[in-house]
Amino acid sequence: MKKNKIIMTIIVGLMCLVLFTVMFMQFKTIEETDITAIENMRESELRTAISEWKTKYEETNTKLEETQKSINEYKSKLDKNEEASELVDQELQESNMLLGKTDVYGEGVVVTLSDNEQQKIKASDLIVLINELKYGGAEAISINDIRITNDTEIAFIDNSYIIIGSEQRISSPYVVKAIGNITYLSSVLSLKDSGFIDKYTSSGKTVSFETRKRIDILKYSGDMSTKYINIEEEK
Repeated sequence: MKKNKIIMTIIVGLMCLVLFTVMFMQFKTIEETDITAIENMRESELRTAISEWKTKYEETNTKLEETQKSINEYKSKLDKNEEASELVDQELQESNMLLGKTDVYGEGVVVTLSDNEQQKIKASDLIVLINELKYGGAEAISINDIRITNDTEIAFIDNSYIIIGSEQRISSPYVVKAIGNITYLSSVLSLKDSGFIDKYTSSGKTVSFETRKRIDILKYSGDMSTKYINIEEEK
């Protein structure tokens, strides 16, 4: 966009320079005209000369109006390009937020799962929790400050530890943060008997739950790539 602005500015400047040069030459010609010759002109010649100068003046004035119109058109285009650029930037920012590519904050809930002597937290427990948070309208989720996206894989390796993605290993306690409407998220998680908190607490697993007015979730730090989808070419 900055390059376009510079090009437009140069074009407008050159047009103005040409216009002012023409006008200067016209005025210069008038200054250099022999006053004595004008005085000695016959009336008919004088009228002809005046008519010619009037025509030149009108042509110059028309050129001025055309140049001003062109300047206004360029300015309008620049303004529209700026608006389009701002819209694109806004849409890009929103897309990055949804994809998890920016740091975000907002109200939400924090659920902490911890291993104990009887029960060990598994990857499937975290997956169930994430699905319930999404069902409750969570807009951003992280586990131990690792951003969870739609493509994030969570696996339990050798019945001993959990990995997120291909190589990020995490361990107890598992702090799951979710940004979203506190009322909705709390309602989904705290349903009596069938909610996540009651079900997992009654099964002997250690689960704690709290709401916060502000939760900070970091952006996704891994690479985002696709293997199978392609962009459809316009026909």
